[in-house]
Amino acid sequence: MDFTELHHQNTPLLIANVWDASSAIAAQQAGYQALGTSSAAIAAMLGYEDGEAMSFDELLYIVTRIKSVINLPLSVDVEAGFGKTANEIATHLKRLILLGVVGINLEDSRVINGVRQLDDAMVFASTIKEIRHALATENYPLFFNIRTDTYLLSHEQALQETLLRGRLYEEAGADGLFVPCLTSENDIAIISREINLPLNVMCMPDLPDFDRLKKLGVNRLSMGNFVHSAMQSTFKNVMLTIQSQQSFAGVFVDESSR
Repeated sequence: MDFTELHHQNTPLLIANVWDASSAIAAQQAGYQALGTSSAAIAAMLGYEDGEAMSFDELLYIVTRIKSVINLPLSVDVEAGFGKTANEIATHLKRLILLGVVGINLEDSRVINGVRQLDDAMVFASTIKEIRHALATENYPLFFNIRTDTYLLSHEQALQETLLRGRLYEEAGADGLFVPCLTSENDIAIISREINLPLNVMCMPDLPDFDRLKKLGVNRLSMGNFVHSAMQSTFKNVMLTIQSQQSFAGVFVDESSR
């Protein structure tokens, strides 16, 4: 089953979001069908803020290391594409495809002067179309999971704006629609019904369980950077415990409790 087919199974595709080679190995060993990078987790690992603060070459290196240790389909979060033009973005995507990457997340917002803002929907749709054309001309296959940040940025008319953007992006050549921070069962059902693209939602505290999401029409589930954040929190607690106890006993708590 190829990456596109994984979005049309009887159950939603649960993507394991990873940030380095070791997390990718762990996810593969845990039996996940496909992996996706988390841009926020990779940025944090490298000491950057999210929002293309790292360079594309730094991202490419991490992707290279991940690809070297797994044999699962890999999708890469390229944020807003790390380029100002469709041609620049397409050039980056070709480099990823040559590594064996099968999909990307491309988002319709950018961080400008520290503030994330939605792009103009028509302009972004045109960019998608141009990138698609540039790749198709040279026969570069790639699954376009297009992310809209209408809910993430708490747009006043989030549902209506998502439907508008979803239709535009579908027409422009998107293969999937990713709506982070979407949790309303009513809105999920409407978007799934109205947009003819596999719907991707993301881990959130109040997101319905997987079985319910399946019934609502969701096709893909992402973890975002939440697993990485949870691990970092655990790491920080272990480091604090060593410091406060002046002992390494806290490192072995889990092993001694088995």
